Amino acid sequence: MVANNTKQVIYIASFRLAALLSVLVLLSILFFIFKMGAHVVDAKFLTSMWHHRDIAQGGIFQAIVGTILLAVGVSILSIPIGICTAIYLNEYAADNLFTRMIRISIRNLAGVPSIVYGIFGLAFFVLFLNLGTSLISASLTLGAMTLPWIITTSEESLKAVPLSFREGSYALGATKLQTIWKTVLPNSFGGMMTGSILGVSRAMGETAPIIMVGATFFMSGLPTSIFDKFMTLPYHIFILATQHSSPNAKEYALGTALILVSLIFILNFGIFFIRYRMRSKKEW
Repeated sequence: MVANNTKQVIYIASFRLAALLSVLVLLSILFFIFKMGAHVVDAKFLTSMWHHRDIAQGGIFQAIVGTILLAVGVSILSIPIGICTAIYLNEYAADNLFTRMIRISIRNLAGVPSIVYGIFGLAFFVLFLNLGTSLISASLTLGAMTLPWIITTSEESLKAVPLSFREGSYALGATKLQTIWKTVLPNSFGGMMTGSILGVSRAMGETAPIIMVGATFFMSGLPTSIFDKFMTLPYHIFILATQHSSPNAKEYALGTALILVSLIFILNFGIFFIRYRMRSKKEW
């Protein structure tokens, strides 16, 4: 008994230490970015157009708008398809070899490096479909990249709904579609949206794929159609940190990184708050 208690104490202490180290790493990164980049962030930095020759005279407004447009495009293209696919796999598809192979393929695609999706987007969307290097090509490429993540998390959320909810709905005379729409989806919506937003957040921080399919470092204005090129915060950070000749490039890269992290945090905290409110209304 004493030995078991000792093991339990060691395991719990190890788990707490691992959690503490994870939080410390995150806080260290955030502290470094804030300390080195916060002094360049002001209203002018956020609302002014980018000046390539003298970066101190401009801002990152085009990159902010481009990142938001890309996130919206990815959301529109990937979230509905991902959720509908998860509903079919969990609620309608038979448990056979074919569906098991589909699930394995989806999980494997979730681990494919983003640069591979960039090559796929260049070959298929840019060249084969002749969409060119544009916002729509980038949205389709990142949408394909986030789709496996959204399908997997959505299916897990559907599985978390107790079977008794479905059986109770059927017992009251509801059809399968009515049961899914009125009973299953409301109780799994929070988890599905959390997974979807995490996938979109990942897409917002990608650099390698969008370099191939539409992102550019400098534009004189904002994109006016889905077939225009666009600026994004991740690519902007990459160029400033590695290739720009200005002596202020590094601190402006860190300031841009701070804005990108802030946007992702706002997006994630918003969906977590919505999920918390939805969970607080549940009685199971």
